[in-house]
Amino acid sequence: MADRIMEGNRVLIAGTINTPIEYDHQLYGEVFYKFYVGVPRLSGYIDVLPITISERLMGHIDISVGKEIIVEGQLRSYNKQIGGKNKLILTVFARDVYAKTEPIKNPNTIFLNGFLCKKPIYRITPFKREISDILLAVNRMYNKSDYIPAIAWGRNARFCETLNVGDELMIWGRIQSRIYQKRLSEYEVVERTAYEVSITKMELVDRKPD
Repeated sequence: MADRIMEGNRVLIAGTINTPIEYDHQLYGEVFYKFYVGVPRLSGYIDVLPITISERLMGHIDISVGKEIIVEGQLRSYNKQIGGKNKLILTVFARDVYAKTEPIKNPNTIFLNGFLCKKPIYRITPFKREISDILLAVNRMYNKSDYIPAIAWGRNARFCETLNVGDELMIWGRIQSRIYQKRLSEYEVVERTAYEVSITKMELVDRKPD
């Protein structure tokens, strides 16, 4: 069971560290740190992704700004109180980190096997692109789950309209960062970053009979 859960959430990120490492939290005597890695897309845009790493992985590698690294792990989520409201926070939880010594063909890949939490939201952008927003619950050890937002495009977006809450999905894609502006009041607007999975391939696991 543990191996199946681990296999259902796999991430590989290869990029350049662009922020100093800083303390994040401590759990059961183990200290965790956080930093950000820039991962370029083919378009030239750079996704800036958060990485959470245990102190126990930091003894054999230089984690300083400008270093190129590869991170293997899982995409995790947790709720954080911000301004009196719960906000879903995403981070790449590192299980292994090592120096990047040669080009990587696919520097940003993710595979998830989880369950649909709510009905997908289908829409068409002003540029006539079809999009569906989904939220996937991915099981984790100790009866926990990670809630991962994802976006499907084109024919995959249309396919999402046939899905039901509770359907089991397998998705492949990449993690992307997206900067947006949030209006706090009539006079105050703040810039924030959202993270989500951009789906390139998806499969519906056989539904159980009603």
